[in-house]
Amino acid sequence: MLSWAQVELLIESVLELPDAPPSRWHRPGIGPRRERWFERVSAVVLLTFAVGWCWTLVHGAARADAAGNGDVQPTVGARLAAALTAADAPAMAYLTDAALAAVTPLRGESGRLRARFETGEARLPVDSLPPGASVAIASPRDTIAVAGDSAAATAPKPGLWNLVVRAGTVIKPVADFTVVTMVPTSARRNGRIGLYYIGNWPTERGRVAARGNYAPPRGFIEVTRENQDTRVSEHFRLRDFLTKNQQDVWPKYLVLETRLLDKLELVLADLEKRGIRTHGVKVMSGFRTPSYNASGGNTAGRASLSRHMYGDASDIYIDSDGNGMMDDLNGDGRVNTADARVILQAAERVEREHPALVGGVGVYSYGPGHGPFIHIDTRGFRARWVGAGE
Repeated sequence: MLSWAQVELLIESVLELPDAPPSRWHRPGIGPRRERWFERVSAVVLLTFAVGWCWTLVHGAARADAAGNGDVQPTVGARLAAALTAADAPAMAYLTDAALAAVTPLRGESGRLRARFETGEARLPVDSLPPGASVAIASPRDTIAVAGDSAAATAPKPGLWNLVVRAGTVIKPVADFTVVTMVPTSARRNGRIGLYYIGNWPTERGRVAARGNYAPPRGFIEVTRENQDTRVSEHFRLRDFLTKNQQDVWPKYLVLETRLLDKLELVLADLEKRGIRTHGVKVMSGFRTPSYNASGGNTAGRASLSRHMYGDASDIYIDSDGNGMMDDLNGDGRVNTADARVILQAAERVEREHPALVGGVGVYSYGPGHGPFIHIDTRGFRARWVGAGE
């Protein structure tokens, strides 16, 4: 058995700390010879990186100059060199400001639009970009498709695209905004695009003169299973406006005007200012193909020239409590057309403040399974009705 003195000696030996090493390189297991080799190898590695970095800058700058003269496409090294050596290389704050400036006029009068619909020939109006900035359109994988000047960017082939701001060699995507390029109207064959049946507009059949407001649409938005949830404004998605037939046919094709989205968002904003919850807004009927408008679903009360065929009309109701019916918007304890009239009053205020969005507003007492609802469109002239007719 150990004596108490031996136990104390054992404890002291266990708790004794080693002497501090004389330098950072003097560690247990590394002798003087290994230390010298380690320092030499580290110096060689650092020198290699320094030489490579300098070569990248020099060679990249030459490639950037050549690319600027149109001689060669810039490489990653050239972009890096230009970004690091250019005297006017933009800061991230500059690009952020440019991105905000680029998208502001595209957000509409409501400031809530998240998409713009264009044909292949159209150009996107962009104002108030800082000097040296330009806009471009990119694929979802950020591969630049078409570059624009400081005021516009030409839309590429049909599809969904990102809007980006470019300053020098630096690119900043614009958040929450999609450029949707449409399939041309001429793509229809016998009233169809692929398997999706659309039909023909009255003006195409010679029954109505091809007035501007009733001419066939300029193009169709292609909606797929994958992109149907794309937001087109703060409250709405592409799928909200699809014709309610041909459920198993994909892709589907849609006509939708941004001025309708703008008006709807302004109406909802007006209601929100008055304490009405609008997050549960539902689209009962959006775009109707001419074929569906004529014979699909319940055709009672439909007009042969319904604005639903032109993508600038929508039947909506607000169901923020989630019971499948219009909410009690006026707080009288009942759900009836008086609640739809609350939305009508908001639409009246919006049209007074935004005359470019004037159109029709109709109050309906019921819809199958939905209760009262309201029709809103941007036909270009004022129209009001109750109960029937579009």
